[in-house]
Amino acid sequence: MDTDTQPSRLAQLIVDAQNKHDLLGELDVDLNPTDRDAAYLTQQKILRLRGVEAGGWKIGSKSLDGPIQGSPLPRDCLFPSTGTLDRSVYPPVGLELEIAFRFNRDFSPRDEAYSDEEVMAGIGEMAASIEVVSSRFAAWPKIEPLTQLADLLNHGALVVGDFVPYDASFPFVEPTLTFTVNGESIVPSKVANPAGDPRRLLPWLVNHHTLNGLPLSKDFVITTGSYTGMHLAQGMAEVMGQINGLPLVSLTLA
Repeated sequence: MDTDTQPSRLAQLIVDAQNKHDLLGELDVDLNPTDRDAAYLTQQKILRLRGVEAGGWKIGSKSLDGPIQGSPLPRDCLFPSTGTLDRSVYPPVGLELEIAFRFNRDFSPRDEAYSDEEVMAGIGEMAASIEVVSSRFAAWPKIEPLTQLADLLNHGALVVGDFVPYDASFPFVEPTLTFTVNGESIVPSKVANPAGDPRRLLPWLVNHHTLNGLPLSKDFVITTGSYTGMHLAQGMAEVMGQINGLPLVSLTLA
């Protein structure tokens, strides 16, 4: 198969499903991405087919030293705190409380990788965020990991609280937080980001962009994985998240 055909066909199926608020059934085997490069190419094609630019990224890792992966976030899927989302747009609705960052500089493409020190020095702001996790596949989450990666890593929407200046002394590994749906706590017994300190994910993103010839804009919102696992919401809901030291973030599912 032409290496460009599979990403294009899969991207078209995903966009069509999203436009129809429909869910895809089982894929033909040859439509599943064969590697990460194909999955990331599919992500880019989804944005092009939708005619929307990236407004940020979601990045994460499943362990303290495990591989990092991510997805661009369509600009029209980023929302300020206190907004109302139509839950019918997101057939499954998973909720995650996270920390998002913005840089204080652009990172331009170059031949050599940016060092961890350069990236950390570029962090400018941080905020609490709630990711609405969703999927275009009826069998989710029981689908191929690379197909989930291609499907914008199961991204539905990102609601972002007010940004505050970056504080390097913030307790990123073990923040104190509350997370409620209709006033009921959905915080698990253990609060932790699987990646540990989420800042370790940022150099990967900068270099994923720049070594592929893409600039990374300082206005990108970069959300860095859940501290609270994922809670599947049912029906209408008032959702509120508070990470101590950061402004409140909230949304309404209607």
